[in-house]
Parts: sequence; structure tokens; C-alpha cells
Amino acid sequence: MKIVLTGGGTGGHFYPLIAIAEQINKILTAEKIIDTKLYFFSTDPYDKTALFENDIQFVYIPSGKMRIYFSLQNIVSAVQTAVGIFQAFIKLFFMYPDVIISKGGYGSFPTLFAARLLRIPVIVHESDSAPGRVNVWASSFAEKVAVSFEEVATQMKKQEKVVYTGQPIREVLMQPSKEGAYEYLHLDKELPVLVILGGSQGAQIINQVLIDALPQLVEKCQIIHQTGPNNIDDVKLRAEIVLEKSAHKERYQPFGTLNPLGMKMVAGVATIILSRAGSTIFEIAQWGIPSIIIPITNSNGDHQRKNAFNYARNGACIVLEEANLTPNIVVSQIELLLSDKERYEKMKTQAHLFAKPDAAYSIARGAVDIALSHEE
Repeated sequence: MKIVLTGGGTGGHFYPLIAIAEQINKILTAEKIIDTKLYFFSTDPYDKTALFENDIQFVYIPSGKMRIYFSLQNIVSAVQTAVGIFQAFIKLFFMYPDVIISKGGYGSFPTLFAARLLRIPVIVHESDSAPGRVNVWASSFAEKVAVSFEEVATQMKKQEKVVYTGQPIREVLMQPSKEGAYEYLHLDKELPVLVILGGSQGAQIINQVLIDALPQLVEKCQIIHQTGPNNIDDVKLRAEIVLEKSAHKERYQPFGTLNPLGMKMVAGVATIILSRAGSTIFEIAQWGIPSIIIPITNSNGDHQRKNAFNYARNGACIVLEEANLTPNIVVSQIELLLSDKERYEKMKTQAHLFAKPDAAYSIARGAVDIALSHEE
């Protein structure tokens, strides 16, 4: 049995595939299915450790990002994509996998195009409220289309193939952990904890507003701030300046990145999470933590705003748009949430209701079943 995973080169594409691979491996072990190989076709291995831990072989397939506006770079991208299609076709032809699981993005297009020519079954997963162009196109020939937001079904080519599974989440992040978290993070158990997650690259506008609000925030809560690795030195320096005269400067802790164990601990102690509107929304929902979501104003297809408001419609979060993002508004929203216990508890409940903890298993089960049907 051979299963190919493919997706663009971002964490939002990559880590849901890892979550699915984890469940595939669990199914294979439980059902004693041997001689199975997993492959990841993309432009970049993204996280070699995650691939190694899940016994996934990386296969390089070039691809270019086609811009929706005029750019000479599109000519280069078209050549890269054509080369990628040819390489994917040759490799898939000789490998002939039983099924391909795609997360979309430009990095998946050559593999999906070759799969269509070779009539290899495809399962597509779409994370956002505004589906990507590759996923919309692939939905016309995919065996199944899994979505994280139920509303996306109407935007796909063949709605009868759409299944509302939710978002695949890696096992290590499924359950928050309080054990040792307060000690490891040097936190006071009696004070609320505000966690700021700007995505793996951080978010400069959030970083700036937060720093300006720090003197007020540290009076009320402790802060864990994931700044992004490229921003950590600058944020530390500016935070030291604004907190120089504060008696509670130790309540602010910036981190460039948080590894899975760190994220698991942070989730275990978080009172409120302030985050972008990417795939982290689904992890926050799984943890059942009230949140303040700040979508990127100009995201592709406006998907971040749509993600944020779809999540807010469930009553699980507050949405703050970048145009309204000021230190005073951030502080006031946090104060309101901390003081309104009834609303806080309702948001926790609604977050849990939004979560779909079986998402990765559902997609993995479908892929294994397709693969097994070829052996009958």
C-alpha cells in the first residue's frame, strides 16, 4: 500500500497532513497492515523531524506560485509548475500510489494534475472559509472533499462529495497539559494568563499594539507572547523599555517560537488566547479556551476574516479587526472578558462544541479504505 500526502509550503498545509499521517499509522498498526509506505510530495520538506517521526519519505516536486495579478514572475512560476507536473507524473507513474491526500496550495498542484491524468484517487482537505483555487479545482475530480468549515460545501464543484470533518490536529496538541506548566513557565497560579499567538512567523502589528499595552496588561495578568523567531530580539528590547518602571515586569514572557510541548503547556494554563485567524483557531477550539481573534486584513480570498467571523458566529470568540486594533481596545476587551464570568463560561462551551476531535481519523480512515479497496 502506498499513500501520498501533498500540500503547499506552510504550517497550515503541512501539520494537518502530519495529523492525518499519525492516524494512518495508528490504523495500520491496529489492523496489522504491513508493507505500507507514506510519501510527502512538495516543494519543501518543511519539518524534517515530523516527517521522520511518522516514517514519511519526502519527494521534491517543483512548483511556482501563480499570482492573480500581472507579474513577470508568473512566467517563471509557469515553467516551474510545468517541470513539476512532468516530474510528478513520472514518479507517480512508477510508484502508482493507492490514494493521494491533498491540503491544497500551489505546492500540491503538479501532484494533483498528474494524479488526474493517471486517474489516481484523491482526497482533498480545505481548512479555510474561503477555499483556495487549487482545492476548488481539485474538488471536481476528488473522491472526497473534507472541509473544516461547514459553509465551504457550497463553494466546491461537487457538493455531494463534501464531508464536514473539521480540522486535523496533531495528537500532541489535542489535550492541554497543566502538569508542571506553571513551574516550567514560572507563572503564578492565582493570576490569569493571556497568551498571544501570532503564527509561526509572528505578527508585527499585534506585537506593536501589545508592547504599547504592556504597562496596563501586566497589572492584571501574566502574558506569554509568541513573537515569531525574526521578531524576538526587537520585541524583547522594546518590552524592556516600556516595562522599565513597572513593578510587574516579570509577568511578561516573550518566546520566538513554541515547540509542541511548550504549546501544550501554554494551552494548559491559558485563560484567554489572542491569535490570528489561521488554523490555530481549531486548536484553540479543541482546548476550549475563550479567544480574541485578529484576522489579517488582506489575506488571500479574505479567508482570515471569513474564518474569524465564522468562528465568532458560534459564540466562541471576539473578533478585533486590524483597523480597530489599539492598545486601549485590546486592554478593554480583555478586562471585559475577565470580568464577565457568564460570558467567559459560555465561550468555553461554544469553543468545545465547535471542535471536531475526530477530523484526522475520519480522513485517514477514508484514505486507508480507498487503498484497501484496490487490494480486493
